[in-house]
Amino acid sequence: MREIAISTRRSFEIIDITGEINKAVKEECEEKGVSEGVAFVFALHATCALTICESADPGMMHDLENKLKELFPKGAGYEHDRIDGNAHAHLVNSFLKPSLVVPVKNGELLLGTWQAIVLVEADGPRKRRIVVEVIG
Repeated sequence: MREIAISTRRSFEIIDITGEINKAVKEECEEKGVSEGVAFVFALHATCALTICESADPGMMHDLENKLKELFPKGAGYEHDRIDGNAHAHLVNSFLKPSLVVPVKNGELLLGTWQAIVLVEADGPRKRRIVVEVIG
C-alpha cells in the first residue's frame, strides 16, 4: 500500500491527482510483480472526496465545483454546523464518496482519454492523505 500526501490551498478546491496516483500504482505493481488488476484509491478523510472527471477542459472542474457548491452551500442551516461549521463538506464527501476502484493494465491506471482522478477539497486548506492499493 502506498500513501500520498496532498496539500490543499483553498477552502473548496478540485485538484487533479492522476499523476500521483499513477506513480503509486506503478510502484505497487513493481513491488507485487503484477501488471493487471484494480487500484483501490481511498481518501482518509470525511470532508473531501474523490471522483473521475474530464481533465482536458479546465472549465469542467470549474463547473463541478460550482455545482457542488450549489447543491451543498456552506452555512445553509445544517444541524451538523452547530458542531464545527463544515456540514457542507461532509455532504460532498457522502455524495461523491472517498474512494474509487480503477482498472490497472500494463502496470498503469486504465483511464479513458479525457479522464482524470481528482480530489475534491471541501473543507480546506488541509493536508490530505490518500492511500492506494493495487490488487492483482
